Amino acid sequence: MSNSFLVVGKLTIGWLSGSVSVISEGIHSGIDLVAALIAFFSVREASRPADDNHQFGHGKIENVAGTIEALLIFVAAVWIIYEAVEKLSHGGAPPETGWGVVIMAISAGVNYYVSFRLMAVARKTESVALEADALHLRTDVYTSLGVLFGLILLKLTGWTLLDPIVAIGVALLIIKASWDLLQEAFMPLLDQRLPEEEESQIQERIQRHAAKYVNVHAIRTRRAGAERHIDMHMVFCKKTSIEESYDISHRVAREIQEIFPRSTVLVHQEPCDERCGDCQKAHRKENE
Repeated sequence: MSNSFLVVGKLTIGWLSGSVSVISEGIHSGIDLVAALIAFFSVREASRPADDNHQFGHGKIENVAGTIEALLIFVAAVWIIYEAVEKLSHGGAPPETGWGVVIMAISAGVNYYVSFRLMAVARKTESVALEADALHLRTDVYTSLGVLFGLILLKLTGWTLLDPIVAIGVALLIIKASWDLLQEAFMPLLDQRLPEEEESQIQERIQRHAAKYVNVHAIRTRRAGAERHIDMHMVFCKKTSIEESYDISHRVAREIQEIFPRSTVLVHQEPCDERCGDCQKAHRKENE
């Protein structure tokens, strides 16, 4: 609701004052509003349990939503640059700065508060869509402050070129945010492995039980929205009972899920080739 009022306020004041930087901020906030709606629906859909048609769940809906948001932001930034360059080329009457300063100050304060609360929820739920929305709003804080100081300098100096220059600066920040979001949201769609830090945590949990298996190989990881998928092959001595190997595998999976609650861990159990130390010991005992 707050974002809706800010969009209307910025666009109205920008249009009346003739400030392309304020209009650019209005467009930026408008994109944030669209992104918030996309995030709302994507988080709701992504939380649905797996079904017959989506047996691995719906987590990637969040990544699709984040990718769409990034592309929308990029298009808005290009339009802002086009309008600013037009104003630099053809000039125009100096914009009125009074109400522009007011709406930018309000926007920076409101969006800082909302982005702070939203980021806390995003980190708690590990939601890509909510984190993307929080980052959008945080970028809006910085760009609002940039436009605010630009308008103040314009008022003090009378240099009308400051307005489109600030608008271009805003657009470049938006493009940077768009690129960062695109990388974060799109790469999991290609089943990119988990970050090195997270894989190290997984390895640490596996190594806790190293004395009870021969080796672990073919570890694969990926992420879909807030969900993580981890699978591995765990090799056991042939003398290890099915019940014992299952118990060890289940314990490893449970400890990984303690770190990443929304994760699916699949452990494929394999017999060794009888050349492991445990198998050789058992073989010697049988021959004694």
